[in-house]
Amino acid sequence: MIYRNFVKRLLDCLASFLAIGLLFPLFLIISIGIYAANKNRNLFFTQIRPGKNAKMFKIIKFKTMTDAQDEKGKLLSDKDRMTKFGKVLRSTSLDELPQLLNVLKGDMSIVGPRPLLPKYLPLYNERQARRHEVKPGITGWTQVNGRNSISWNKKFEMDVWYAENLCFTLDMKILWMTILKVLNREGINAPDSVSGMTFTIHEN
Repeated sequence: MIYRNFVKRLLDCLASFLAIGLLFPLFLIISIGIYAANKNRNLFFTQIRPGKNAKMFKIIKFKTMTDAQDEKGKLLSDKDRMTKFGKVLRSTSLDELPQLLNVLKGDMSIVGPRPLLPKYLPLYNERQARRHEVKPGITGWTQVNGRNSISWNKKFEMDVWYAENLCFTLDMKILWMTILKVLNREGINAPDSVSGMTFTIHEN
């Protein structure tokens, strides 16, 4: 309980602060690449997501898609808007780096269930909703065990298992496995998908 309620937050702050300092040159390089690819000044993608206890916060990512629209002013598909540089960011998970700011703010943790869309909240059953008993994370048990290549039900089961078994050794294991997954670029997206599948209550 001490780790869950105090030590984890302390380590999150220290790790994210050090990471931002060390990776600042990389932040600059990525920002230049996004500006060149998107031809605008909007370097970040923000979106409302539910956090611990389903409290809403604004998640921050590097922008990987353009704002291209069709003749009716409707955004083109994710596949059509994804830039070549954006694909690189997605495949290496570098688009997630700005979430270190979410960690510093206290909205997220380094390790935890990924924050999903608010529209999914009414679809969770009682057990699935337990994923919100802990702060969402930049990486998590689900991400190192398949990420977008596995079913939603398996994702939720692993998210809840993490919430029930959260401890220091588990977090360290997840961080190590994350490094290996990123290097191997495993489980980034579902087959033939840019942004992954949409969750529905009818999934088996």
